[in-house]
Amino acid sequence: MPERIQRKRTKWWRMPPNTVSVTRPGRYGNPYTVKQAREAGYKGSDTEIAQMCVDMFRQEMPEFAKAAYRQELRGKNLACFCALDQPCHADVLLEIANAEAAE
Repeated sequence: MPERIQRKRTKWWRMPPNTVSVTRPGRYGNPYTVKQAREAGYKGSDTEIAQMCVDMFRQEMPEFAKAAYRQELRGKNLACFCALDQPCHADVLLEIANAEAAE
């Protein structure tokens, strides 16, 4: 089963095979950031606001993007800089990419 990989900036770290980067900036990056949410006046812990950003990413994704992402990312690991124990849009992409096409 594909999984989320935490990208690292340490020397010699390489992405595992069959892994796609979903970081910002880029096609798969989450446009909603904790920094922007704080600047807009949202209150809460970083984890709560990160979860809100992930929820917005899920809610605002158009259907055509879901279909494209499902085709492009199915069966691949997804790499992001988010800590593995924190909310991350890569989890949303994993759900979409590996969902049944009939959904």
